[in-house]
Amino acid sequence: MTYSASQPPAAQEDAWWVQQWVDLLNSYRFKKRLERGRNYARQGNILSLEFKDSKVYATVQGTASEPYQLSIWIERFTDEDWSFVIKTLGEKALYSAQLLAGEMPDSIEAVFTSNGLSLFPFTLADVSSKCNCPDPKNPCKHIAAVYYQLGDFFREDPFVLFQLRGRTKEQILEALRQQRQQAIEETTEENPSAETTDDVLVEADIEKAPEGAIACGDYARRADGLRSHWGYAASRE
Repeated sequence: MTYSASQPPAAQEDAWWVQQWVDLLNSYRFKKRLERGRNYARQGNILSLEFKDSKVYATVQGTASEPYQLSIWIERFTDEDWSFVIKTLGEKALYSAQLLAGEMPDSIEAVFTSNGLSLFPFTLADVSSKCNCPDPKNPCKHIAAVYYQLGDFFREDPFVLFQLRGRTKEQILEALRQQRQQAIEETTEENPSAETTDDVLVEADIEKAPEGAIACGDYARRADGLRSHWGYAASRE
């Protein structure tokens, strides 16, 4: 996944996950260092930015003629960690509907904390980085520039956060589909004469949503979206 990052996107109201990243940067003690990096980002000094596996790779133009190469990463979750997260996500189909629609569920962090994990790093010290510039301090202004640019890309694609922790959007959704299909098959085996399984599962998940979580008139859209997502028939005899 490669982006051209010469100009930051226009300012807009921050989503909560973007604000959480900005708050993380604002908590850093050496603010002048980050400020120089923010100026670099605003001036278009980030020539390229690529997400590869669970790392960020960027090329940043400094004062030298040749641009600098850097990488940024946070600790990946293990396969076992992700299996617990997927299981928790799969217990609520509403999460799956939001993720499929490109939305980050408001309570997604609770899914990770309930499994002893944190989607976001606690401090900037939890973010690892490396730059080939001569500055011995970290973050240098080139790394700091990419930190600020990442906030813009989190706004455009919140699933980048998952990728940095070791799973792409496609991998997460496919795992959820498989888990959901298994649940349907098990329910059918236990009670073959039961009401259509997908309707039961969808209705149950929506009924469990917190009060006010589904706006008036949104129920049918969510239900239809879930059925479509899991491959259910859209019409009944």
